[in-house]
Amino acid sequence: MIADKIGPHHLERKAILYVRQSSVHQVLHNRESGTLQYAMRDRLTALGFAEIEVIDDDLGRSAAGGVQRAGFERMVAEVCLGKVGAVCAREVSRFARNSRDWQQLIEMCRVVDTVLVDQETIYAPRHGNDRLLLGLKGSLNEYELDLLRQRSLSARYEKARRGELVVAAPVGFIKAGDRFEKDPDRRVQAAISLVLDKIEELGSARQALLWFQEHGLDLPTKRTNGDTVWRRPCYATLHRMIENPIYGGAYAYGKTGATMGYTADGVGAKTRCRKARAEWIALKPDAHEGYVSWERFEAIRAMVSSNIPTSRHHGAPKHGDALLAGLIRCRRCGRKLTVRYTGAQHQTPRYSCMRGWADNGELRCIAFGGLRVDDAIEKALLGVVGPGAVAASMAAAEQATQRRDQAREALDRDLEAARYAADRAFRQYDAADPANRLVAGELEARWNQALARVAAVESRIGAHEAALPTPAIDAAALALLGANLKTVWSAPTTDARLKKRIVRTLIDEVVADIDDTASEIVIFVHWSGGVHSEIRLPKRRRGQRNSTPADVIEAVLELALIASDDLIAGLLNRNGLKTGHGNRWTRERVTSLRSHHRIPVFKAAADGVEPWLNLSDAAHVLKIASKTLRLAAEAGEIDARHPLSDGPWIFARAELMTDTAKSIAERAHRNTRRPAGLNQNEQSLFNSMT
Repeated sequence: MIADKIGPHHLERKAILYVRQSSVHQVLHNRESGTLQYAMRDRLTALGFAEIEVIDDDLGRSAAGGVQRAGFERMVAEVCLGKVGAVCAREVSRFARNSRDWQQLIEMCRVVDTVLVDQETIYAPRHGNDRLLLGLKGSLNEYELDLLRQRSLSARYEKARRGELVVAAPVGFIKAGDRFEKDPDRRVQAAISLVLDKIEELGSARQALLWFQEHGLDLPTKRTNGDTVWRRPCYATLHRMIENPIYGGAYAYGKTGATMGYTADGVGAKTRCRKARAEWIALKPDAHEGYVSWERFEAIRAMVSSNIPTSRHHGAPKHGDALLAGLIRCRRCGRKLTVRYTGAQHQTPRYSCMRGWADNGELRCIAFGGLRVDDAIEKALLGVVGPGAVAASMAAAEQATQRRDQAREALDRDLEAARYAADRAFRQYDAADPANRLVAGELEARWNQALARVAAVESRIGAHEAALPTPAIDAAALALLGANLKTVWSAPTTDARLKKRIVRTLIDEVVADIDDTASEIVIFVHWSGGVHSEIRLPKRRRGQRNSTPADVIEAVLELALIASDDLIAGLLNRNGLKTGHGNRWTRERVTSLRSHHRIPVFKAAADGVEPWLNLSDAAHVLKIASKTLRLAAEAGEIDARHPLSDGPWIFARAELMTDTAKSIAERAHRNTRRPAGLNQNEQSLFNSMT
């Protein structure tokens, strides 16, 4: 009956023997399976086929449908052309373990009348019973593969949930049975600890990368064979350490997953993607010794994650002067305000809500200058941290005296490793036969390279010591600076990123709005402790920040009644007043100010009767002492102007003619104190001795 399924028209065509194994490991180690598959050629010869073609292009490829199989596609193409009388495999599951490929092969064989041959029987797809049997076998083959995979993965996942599945150890760790242990190389341990310390200190993985590149320090990485090599660091190296919980002493499994994608040719390809932490199969803190504690690792990871400039995060602090960049939000639409720098030097920040306009063409919400807002936030912030500034400065002094030069320590470790490599190269060269120049010459070249490496590290250490001398820490000076926190904050040498980190430590968010009715900027500050405060600032006009203060203009307006521009400039400088740009006053600047605000210049009266008098001239008019008149003016008994604390008093001549002024003069005349002497009307108690 089996022989009846193969007719002469089958034997006239060629037969194809399909050989496949699922993995490279099976190809290398399961040799018997391959031998049995190739032996099916004898079965085809016994059935009467003269021309037999062996297709073994798919060795090491799975038939589950996830990879492209060139050999299977070629076999199906040959069947479609009607050139094949039989396709053979030791088991029909070798052809395919997925319904799509299996049904495609069966349908093509039915159309062109090609039989399928395995070690047990012959299948004719044109027969209904055989087609039913082939369909059942194909479904069973697919189910069997899924069942085996599920059993394997279930056992694997259970072992991972117990924290005992150790697949590969990242750099800094080694596999010790079913757990991780630190790499015994202290140089590797110190380098990884330095990475985490610098990221925590600088607040950004990129800034830590720049620090390593600035000092020319290498970091360890692992090759695919497990060997540790030292290379120039890149951002991915640092970011992997931040994202991998193993460095915090935690066991984690299932951090990534495979997704199916397709190339331009339509070929399926698996890509790896990171899963959310809630989707991980296992996460067990304190499973082994880490480089930092789990709490500190989570704090570092959260800090770096918040550096992403998204809606939920503030973004990493930048070098710009805008203190609230990434921290301020629009009250009207809820979007973050963007920062633009304007001015001649592009140093004047301006906050504006433009995302709605840029993304959706909506109207702009609010916009205002950032200088006045930043000043208000600085004032509120310094008022909060001011009481603890002295204690913080003393703590900083203690830390500074105990601070290690981390770059120097890393260079010392590099020098020790380079000297070991040079010593090892020398011992290899010394043990070689000098007569064998082919070996001795190569070992000598390696020794010279190792010595050059030692010299290079020593020169870098010398350059580091010359560039960074150890500063002397004066605790008294730090305490003085702590008491004057405003000076330290406003110093040009204070890093803007440090100030922003301090602001973000104390303030969660700032919400801004504009009160158009009152022409005010309304700022709502949400402090980290849960306290909320409101700040209202007058909305300034263009150039108002660099304009002359109103109190100075008022003082010039009054001083111009009795003083020339030269005298006014001297008085303003004596009182420590500056121009809007922070300059000292000169006659020309006073003249320009008067001209801009239309303040009349002082001119002496032609008749000598001045309408406005200073203190001495006014006292001369009343014929009293200057001190008497000044005390009366301070007591409010007579109207007078005193625009500057260290400046002249100004009296109106008309005020000196009032009854009040005359009464002050009369009282002063009545209370005149004369020098003590003998009165002629008094009798002496003592008789003259002469």
